[in-house]
Amino acid sequence: MRSKVTKRLVLSAMFLALCLVLPFLTGQIPEIGSALSPMHIPVLICGFVCGGYWGAAVGFIAPFLRYMIFQMPPMPMGIAMAAEMTVYGLVAGLLYKKLPKNIGCMYISLVSAMLLGRVVWGVARYIIAGLAGSEFSFAMFLSGAFIEAVPGIICHLIVVPLVVIALKKANLMTND
Repeated sequence: MRSKVTKRLVLSAMFLALCLVLPFLTGQIPEIGSALSPMHIPVLICGFVCGGYWGAAVGFIAPFLRYMIFQMPPMPMGIAMAAEMTVYGLVAGLLYKKLPKNIGCMYISLVSAMLLGRVVWGVARYIIAGLAGSEFSFAMFLSGAFIEAVPGIICHLIVVPLVVIALKKANLMTND
């Protein structure tokens, strides 16, 4: 039991580190970074590999830690991102643990996490906009959460399952 907790802690720290460095791959072109959402990938994978609570912790911490070190993502938008990624890690991990371990159920877990996370992001953005005295309409939500995010959605639907399958074959899963 103790070794499983240690393994989860080390893997979660690695996923958190990836959240900090992956955005540098697209950092020179912010529009590409926004479209691909590279910070989301390690959080989703962490949920699958380490479990929902570990994925949620990484998802919550990553935007704040990255802001403290690199001043990105800008606040208060990082708060909405933290809420979204917390849900990503939590839902991906909890559903993956409960559902049969096949590719179809992996996609059910992934898509559910992504949809619920985007809804939470929208609610957080709405609250932040209200507190700031600005507007965040349903059209803005649809645009930000889905239309502009299509490249990232496609990327996540391809990359996350491939990495999870590879980590499962390497016997690194702790959420089985």
